[in-house]
Amino acid sequence: MTQHLAETLPTQAGSTLPGWWREAVIYQVYPRSFADSNGDGMGDLEGIRSRLPYLKELGVDAVWLSPFYASPQADAGYDVADYRAIDPMFGTLHDADAVIREAHRLDLRIIVDLVPNHCSDQHEWFKQALREGPGTPLRERFHFRPGRGADGSEPPNDWESIFGGPAWTRVADGEWYLHLFAPEQPDFNWEHPAVQDEFRSVLRFWLDLGVDGFRIDVAHGLVKAPGLPDLGRDEQLKLLGNQVLPFFDQDGVHEIYRSWRTVLDEYAGDRIGVAEAWTPSADRTALYLRSDELHQAFNFHYLTTGWDAAALRGAIDESLDAMRPVGAPTTWVLSNHDVVRHVTRYGGGAQGLARARAAALLMLALPGSAYVYQGEELGLPEVVDLPDEVRQDPSFFKENGQDGLRDGCRVPIPWSGDQAPYGFGDGGSWLPQPAEWAGLSVAAQTGDPASTLELYRAALRIRRERADLGAGDAVQWLEAPEGVLAFRRGEFVCTVNTTGEPVRMPARGTAVLLASAELADPGTLPADTAVWWQV
Repeated sequence: MTQHLAETLPTQAGSTLPGWWREAVIYQVYPRSFADSNGDGMGDLEGIRSRLPYLKELGVDAVWLSPFYASPQADAGYDVADYRAIDPMFGTLHDADAVIREAHRLDLRIIVDLVPNHCSDQHEWFKQALREGPGTPLRERFHFRPGRGADGSEPPNDWESIFGGPAWTRVADGEWYLHLFAPEQPDFNWEHPAVQDEFRSVLRFWLDLGVDGFRIDVAHGLVKAPGLPDLGRDEQLKLLGNQVLPFFDQDGVHEIYRSWRTVLDEYAGDRIGVAEAWTPSADRTALYLRSDELHQAFNFHYLTTGWDAAALRGAIDESLDAMRPVGAPTTWVLSNHDVVRHVTRYGGGAQGLARARAAALLMLALPGSAYVYQGEELGLPEVVDLPDEVRQDPSFFKENGQDGLRDGCRVPIPWSGDQAPYGFGDGGSWLPQPAEWAGLSVAAQTGDPASTLELYRAALRIRRERADLGAGDAVQWLEAPEGVLAFRRGEFVCTVNTTGEPVRMPARGTAVLLASAELADPGTLPADTAVWWQV
């Protein structure tokens, strides 16, 4: 019954092509840090369900849930022990079903995370592979290899983990297994038919429960180059780079996603796949979105672009140009659970917030689909002063790993009240919240026309009401002073001043629809400000 609810949900107003996802605004919920229903200091599924009306009022179209599967939590749930079970810290399968049903009742869609590149070392397949020993069938579902050197004491190749150190760990019988991430996250061997069959079954399990799609973690990493060749240089493994790598973005991944598309198309209601694919270029990303593969991919090239008009225009043009040949919508994203929040990336403080507000209006004015990370609608900054003893990011504990500061964007968001945990729950929060967040809570910002929350609510309302926002695949650039972006879409113009000084320029329309900062003079665009104009 639940699986058919999605087909009854409305298509966004102004859509020019079939598919709700083409212009959708999708809100990322990080379950640990969204809402705690039982007072244990950890967010959970019931907490999410209780806050869905807030997301409906905010004006988003869909909710993406980061992992909630059974997991030892070595990497915040991205080490999955059972893909069909809910970790007790988040609730039960019944709770997951309740979230999906309530979301559909509110005309919201649900996208869940899927982690196919690797599992937990506590997954039954991997535990059995360790028990069975070298040369046995279960080991073939992973990348087990003998070591190099006379005694096999050297890793099979020179690959390094994203979290630092070798991408190989040796087990008691002398063999090594591959893990591009933490040692607790062994990589699957996607050349094995059993792995492919298992994940098609997992897709159907969640589609039968009623989910509307999947965000695919490390979508570019499933297939490795034949023979697992050496990288040939001493270089820390990164998710995003311009280099060609033997473990990322191999052409073989596309056959996997063609088989997944067949499964998705079996279900009514436009069920979708969204690739987390860190590729060297937008053109390479577009390959994941051909008509028989996935539907969307995160636009990391846009996310990593600085607050600079020329650079932003280049990223926008490149992104739109790359997606157009495959008929896929471009996506836009400013923050997520793996990067420093953009308020802080843009300079922090009043300047960072002003730029973040302007960036939100720019993003929501562009054609395609936009992603909002929980708390960005509140203008939350990165928490940069967490004490070492509370950190849980595995890369923090690895020598030469990533910056290890991903916990700073995962601090639980504030809902209400003047002291922590600000309505998050009755039992504190698993990461400490700053004292200054009292003024950034949902309750504190609601009804304040100058607040970031009300700016997002207004922007999303206008976006829903206007056919010239979201739809399409192009922008018409207008002449503008240096450091200013100006483009038209139908009867709408967006202007963005990325400089630190006010810029004189004539009004671009008959009325201001929305501005990220107060406009004292319609002929002057304030520093770090975006304006939506009615033409």
